[in-house]
Amino acid sequence: MSNRSYYSQRAGREVATAALGLVDLKRLFKSQYEQLEQEGYFQQDLGFHCVDSGFNPGLLGTDLQAEILLSLRKPDLWPVHSTIDKWSEDDLFDMLEFLFDHISMPTERHFHDYSACGWHCHKFDRVSGRTRYREKLNRLLRAYDSGFELTEQGEVVAIPPTGFEPLMSAELPEYDDANVTSRVDAAINKFRRHRSSIEDRRDAVRDLADVLEFLRPRLKEVLLSKDEQDLFNIANNFGIRHHRTDQKVGYDKAIWLSWVFYYYLATIHAAVRLIERSKGTT
Repeated sequence: MSNRSYYSQRAGREVATAALGLVDLKRLFKSQYEQLEQEGYFQQDLGFHCVDSGFNPGLLGTDLQAEILLSLRKPDLWPVHSTIDKWSEDDLFDMLEFLFDHISMPTERHFHDYSACGWHCHKFDRVSGRTRYREKLNRLLRAYDSGFELTEQGEVVAIPPTGFEPLMSAELPEYDDANVTSRVDAAINKFRRHRSSIEDRRDAVRDLADVLEFLRPRLKEVLLSKDEQDLFNIANNFGIRHHRTDQKVGYDKAIWLSWVFYYYLATIHAAVRLIERSKGTT
């Protein structure tokens, strides 16, 4: 599948760069799903129909509607072909993640040609199936609305603003997994979550501020006193970490919290590297 840009896109024409709407995304997803289904990518878990033997169940058994109801707590999402037109955005993203969990690439199969029955698959590769699924779906998701992607863990998340992608995917140097790395990863997931609320984003910023607080004793050794104080003045004076009457709360929270989040994330990366360098380990 080509990712090249064509004439209007290279020329910056508005019509070529317009985001896809939900109806378009569902139509394109349905096409990709049907192709993967025909190739046998869902047979291991979801089973398949044969003109001779009828329905052959996969690992999820014979009642797929019940399995989806149990997993997603939503009825009427199966089969895809006859229900997708009524799906909401949340329904679509839930099903994208559900199908990620239950896709596998066929590695052994034969074609049942009687009445053009189709592929019957016998062995599967889960990792390769998920990789291909993500490659196909992310091309669609990145063009939808403000931009989304399906992560390697199978979660639909918002794409970072242009220029911040390397920061969001960069790995921290080994330092303290429980107090730094794991907390930073959790904050990133919370911030990027599909349609995260203002409270979710404030919590994510607060979590990063807590990581900086943990690093603060060592930061005193590698930063000037004023620089170290300024880091915490932002969180303490703008209604992020505490709740006081003298805090500033009249700012545009969506814009402000995004700026502070990336500022703190970059600072944590720099701080850990400075601390490690001061120990002579990097």
